[in-house]
Amino acid sequence: MNQIKKFFKFEERGASFRAEIIGGIVTFLAMSYILVVNPGIASGLWSGEAGIPYGGVFFATVVGAFIATMVMALLANLPIGLAPGMGVNAFFVGVIIGQYGYTWQEALALSFIGGLLFLLISLTPLRRTLIQAIPQDLKAAIGVGIGFFIAFVGLRLSGVFVWNGQLQLGDLTSPSVLLGLFSVVLIFIVHSVKHGISKFSFIISIVVTALVGLLLGQLGVQNMPSFGEFNYDAFADIPNVAFVGVFEGFKTVFTQPIFTTLFLVFALLFVDIFDTAGTLVAVGKSAGLEDSEGNIPNLDKALLADSIGTLVSSTLGTPEITSYVESTTGVEAGAKTGFSSVVVALLFLLSLALFPIFNIFTHSSVTLGALVLVGVLMSQQLKEIDWSNMTSAITAFVVIVGMIFTSSIADGIAFGFIIYTLIKLVRGEYKDVHPIIYGSSVLFVVYFILTANLI
Repeated sequence: MNQIKKFFKFEERGASFRAEIIGGIVTFLAMSYILVVNPGIASGLWSGEAGIPYGGVFFATVVGAFIATMVMALLANLPIGLAPGMGVNAFFVGVIIGQYGYTWQEALALSFIGGLLFLLISLTPLRRTLIQAIPQDLKAAIGVGIGFFIAFVGLRLSGVFVWNGQLQLGDLTSPSVLLGLFSVVLIFIVHSVKHGISKFSFIISIVVTALVGLLLGQLGVQNMPSFGEFNYDAFADIPNVAFVGVFEGFKTVFTQPIFTTLFLVFALLFVDIFDTAGTLVAVGKSAGLEDSEGNIPNLDKALLADSIGTLVSSTLGTPEITSYVESTTGVEAGAKTGFSSVVVALLFLLSLALFPIFNIFTHSSVTLGALVLVGVLMSQQLKEIDWSNMTSAITAFVVIVGMIFTSSIADGIAFGFIIYTLIKLVRGEYKDVHPIIYGSSVLFVVYFILTANLI
């Protein structure tokens, strides 16, 4: 035990086994929806596209998340879980395969190339400079934006808000919506209690809501959390996907139009880098791991772990892996070290055999309270933004609104970089802008131009 504490620097970070284990469990439960969602999207099951065979992508999701999260734990010692990225999986099937006509094997090859480029960047000084170049006000805005984004996504997925040509309230008489609202009220109450029980607000909210939903489901209430069924015969797809898929993809991917191929690789690389950057900033600030200069420890190793994760996921048969901002739920529950990530990794591996049980926690209403409270806690970083400075105020506003309205962390950061650079140039303060920010802003503009014109 002492060796584990020493390795993960428990004493330096004020960590304890109880808090790390609880934090790891909470992070996993907040991420567990990916066990259902990624195979559903990446296989084309929900869109009708010819995606990766379901059994193969489920296996890749579980094993890829396990390996990547374990690398993050042992290499970077950060409380961050990793899994296939949301949004990327839809881009993978809907755009790369559906729109441009690449096979799923070729799409995996593109993801692998993007991961390889990310790995090369992670091995250069650019890795740390990239995030250190972001001004402190912009870092705080990224954290706030991610907090609002998480809460907003949770509210939409659970049906509290719906999109019918415009954003509006969902059906507040729906049992599943009411269950989600119950989880929000419950976590607010528990977290507000002045006694020690508030430390367990996340796990209490998730478990109690799941049990209430399970009970209501047994009583005949529709759309409640339930034990899932997994057809283990689907694992027959694994030999045709893992390792084989990306290898077959490399045989033909370079016969596709070179400009389109380069653009798609850049798009995948762009999303991976800046989703990761935003998550590392948000989680690092929430965990109080920043040093006196606002830098996060082992940042270079965290980026390396993320890039390794993408290489692993592409090889196994699923779109690129990224750091999950849901890790902030575990951090708020007490996680401070990579030991919590070990817990997350092991739970992912365990889910391979116990998926029907873990399926209870994939219901959006079960984790809604946790996601909303994270939004509340992360919004406290608003006080770190200098609102009296119009450059900071405008940039922060653009980042926060951009993340929410585009449902993309990377796009929100991109808009913020571009606006920040323009304002600094107009004010004649061009020397205050780091070259990395200049270069990134130009690349972001090119990215938006290319995506808007769809090549």
